[in-house]
Amino acid sequence: MPGPHHGCSSAHQHGESNAGHSHDHGDHSDDVQPALQTLIWKQVDFENIRTLNESESDMGAKVVEKPWPQRLNAEPMLESDADEQLLMFVPFTGVVKLHSVLIRSSADSSAPRSLKLFPNRDDLDFSSASDLQPTQTIELSQTSEIQDIPVKRTLFGNTYNLNLFIEDNFGDGATRIYWLGFKGEFSALNREPVEVLYEKAANPKDHTLTQGVGDVASRHAI
Repeated sequence: MPGPHHGCSSAHQHGESNAGHSHDHGDHSDDVQPALQTLIWKQVDFENIRTLNESESDMGAKVVEKPWPQRLNAEPMLESDADEQLLMFVPFTGVVKLHSVLIRSSADSSAPRSLKLFPNRDDLDFSSASDLQPTQTIELSQTSEIQDIPVKRTLFGNTYNLNLFIEDNFGDGATRIYWLGFKGEFSALNREPVEVLYEKAANPKDHTLTQGVGDVASRHAI
C-alpha cells in the first residue's frame, strides 16, 4: 500500500546503509566458518516462503534468501504494509533441530518488538496467530546489530517449517526487517515416503491455506 510508510522507508534505507557499512568493518571475522557451522540456509525452501502483509511481493523470501556475507546490506528489505504486523511461513527441505533465530532490523521505531514462533503449522493467519498460544515468544531489541536469539531446543527439535509472527514494533506504522536467518542441525528427509504423503495430503491443505491468506489480505486492504 503506497503512503507515508514509503517516504519513511527511503530515508531509513539510506541511514541503514551507512550504519551497515561502519558496522561491517568490525565484523569480517564472522564471515568465515565459525559463524556458518550451524547456519541453516541452503536447507530453506525459499520458493515456498509466504509472508502476509508485506508491502512488496516476495520481500519476505528475499530477506531470508540473502546470504550471510550480505546480511548487513540495506536491500532487499521486508516492510509491512497495512500496519506493523507480519506473518511469515518458512518451510525447510528436511527436519531441523532449531537452535536460534537471527534477525537484523534497525535502531529506530520500525524495529520488530514481539516475535511469536509456531513450528509445524501451515494454517495460520493473523487471527489464529493472535489467538493461539505460541510455542515461544521472543522480545527483540531496538538495534541494527545482528540479534542471535536462542530458542527452547526441546520444543523445536523436529521442525519442518516455522511460522514467525511479528506482533508489534517500537511505534512506527510499518515494521522493517533487513535479514532473517536460522541456526540449527539439519537432517534430510527420506524423499520417497514424503512424496507419497504429499500427493495424498497437499491439495486440501493448500486450498485451506490459500483461503486464509486471501481473507487476511482482504482484511488488511479494508
